[in-house]
Amino acid sequence: MSALPAYASTGQRAWHYSFRIICGLIFFFLIFPILVILPLSFNAQNFFTFTPQMLALDPAGYSLKHYEDFFTNPDWQQALRNSFAIAPVATLLATSFGTLAAIGLSQSHVPYRSAIMAILISPMIVPLIISAAGMYFFYSRIGLQGTYVGVVLAHAALGTPFVIITVTATLVGFDRSLVRAAASLGANPVTTFFKVQMPLIIPGVVSGALFAFITSFDEVVVVLFLGSAGQKTLPWQMFTGLREQISPTILAVASLMVAISIILLTVLELLRRRSERLRGLTPS
Repeated sequence: MSALPAYASTGQRAWHYSFRIICGLIFFFLIFPILVILPLSFNAQNFFTFTPQMLALDPAGYSLKHYEDFFTNPDWQQALRNSFAIAPVATLLATSFGTLAAIGLSQSHVPYRSAIMAILISPMIVPLIISAAGMYFFYSRIGLQGTYVGVVLAHAALGTPFVIITVTATLVGFDRSLVRAAASLGANPVTTFFKVQMPLIIPGVVSGALFAFITSFDEVVVVLFLGSAGQKTLPWQMFTGLREQISPTILAVASLMVAISIILLTVLELLRRRSERLRGLTPS
């Protein structure tokens, strides 16, 4: 946030500092639950509360045993393998379909673009429980309920809207004359896409792919409806652990997922800045 000018009025100064305080309180409200989980994941006891040893910063009150349980427990490891077997494939499908849809909808001659866009991004708007129920009845009729393919397709459908939105935002600053120039030089549409268009919109494509990956990796409602015991993902295992056997290992898993999210968000921010530089919105 830029500094206030010297001629700012009293009201402007009051709003300036009030706005900062409000943003700080909102940030604290959103982040505080995460800040509680992180230290609890190192609890030496099988409790979800801070022990006297932890509050006294006694090293004996801290342990890595919950992380060790996650990496050695076969149930947790199977859930982790399932998540990494489903999320990358769903991300690949969502990125491919979303990128093609965004490029197609960016063409001015496409009729009913607004209606088509609204339909394609509807999985972001419709409550997830409704989407899951609809997918369950549809997939059960075509024999995909309880299968790996069914879960992957469902997660791809949930991730595609994020790819469409990010790629569409990147295409706003795309210079169409580059495509016409490539065509005038004899390049076919496929060559033009990979040689001219893709290098300029790749930050948006990768950003959408990361969003799709996070959506699939973190999703639990749809997989509860469509998955079988063999497709139990990491969030499903966490949900089951909270219902059947409350284990502090869940806190360790949650901490690892927070770390992964922070890494992915950092990558997204770097890609956003690179996309702005490529489109000339910010200086190099």
